[in-house]
Formats: sequence, C-alpha cells, structure tokens
Amino acid sequence: MLTLQRRQLVGHDILLARHGNHICSMRVDRGNGRVIALLDDGSVDSAPNLIAPDLRLPDTIRSVMREDWTFFASITTVAVILGGLLFGTSAALTGTWGGSPEMVEMLTAYSAYAY
Repeated sequence: MLTLQRRQLVGHDILLARHGNHICSMRVDRGNGRVIALLDDGSVDSAPNLIAPDLRLPDTIRSVMREDWTFFASITTVAVILGGLLFGTSAALTGTWGGSPEMVEMLTAYSAYAY
C-alpha cells in the first residue's frame, strides 16, 4: 500500500545520538546523501543519510510525481480534451436548438422541475 509521508532522515538521529544538545543547526546535503551539523564549539560533523543504499524508503508526494509525471500529464490531457469536447458539443447543440421559442421555454423551465 502506498503511504505518502515525510522521509525520516537517519543522519539526524545519528548526529543527535553523537552530540545531543551541542548541535546548533543541521542541514541536509542531498547531493552527497549526508546530514551536516554545526556544533556549538564551531566544529562540523556529518552522518550518512541512508542505512543501506538499496533501502526502499517510503514514497512521498514529490517522489511519486517525479516517477509518474508522464502518467499524470497524459490523464490531465485526456480530461482537458474530453471537457473541451463536451463544452463544444453543448455549445453546438444550444446553438442549433436555441432558435425555436418552444425549445428555449422548455430549457428554461426544466431547471424548475429538476429537483
């Protein structure tokens, strides 16, 4: 089952276990897969962000969109095309049927009895 949640950063836990309250700030270096901490004595420490490189992390909304953007784009395109066709068809039918006074009266009175 797909669960969309924020990925837990293992490097944060490692650095907290090593240094505890001596950490001033932490940042994630996504390019190198590490978490870097600035300590209160001015030194810097880092920890790996993954336990194992082949570990499958939980999916996030960003990772799903990155992997399946072509699928979502094609579904959106089909929905827009179908919406345009339905709108065009209704406009064309309204234009052909709207000329007679009987049809205009029927279309305007129908909404009163639709509920």
